[in-house]
Amino acid sequence: MVSYIIGALLIVIVFSIAYAYLKPHKLHHSRPLSTLALKASYLLYLLVLLVIIYLASLRGGGLSQVFDGARFFIFLVVLFVPTAALLSRKITRFSAKRVRYNIIFSAVNLILTIILILLYIL
Repeated sequence: MVSYIIGALLIVIVFSIAYAYLKPHKLHHSRPLSTLALKASYLLYLLVLLVIIYLASLRGGGLSQVFDGARFFIFLVVLFVPTAALLSRKITRFSAKRVRYNIIFSAVNLILTIILILLYIL
C-alpha cells in the first residue's frame, strides 16, 4: 500500500516540476497560441506517460512485462522525443520558425500520446 502512495506522490512531484519549468500560464507575447499548444500538449503527454508507467509497474512483471521486445524500443522513442523537442526549442536555429516548430511538435506530442496509450492497451 505504501508503494502505491509513493508512486502517486512521485507522479504529482514530477508533474509539478514540469509545470513549474514550462510555466504554461506565461505565454509568449508574439506567439501565444502556438506556445500554449506546445506546452499543453507536452503536459498532457507527460501526464499520460506518468500514469501509464505507474499502472504498468503495478502489473505482475512490471514494465518489462508490459513493454517487451520491439514495443520496448518504441516506448523509448516515445519517452525521449517529446522531451528533447521541448528542450531544444530555444536553439537559435529554430527561433525564426518558432510558430511552425511549436505547431509541429504539438502534433507530434499528441500522436505520441496516442501511440503510448495504444502500446499500453495492446
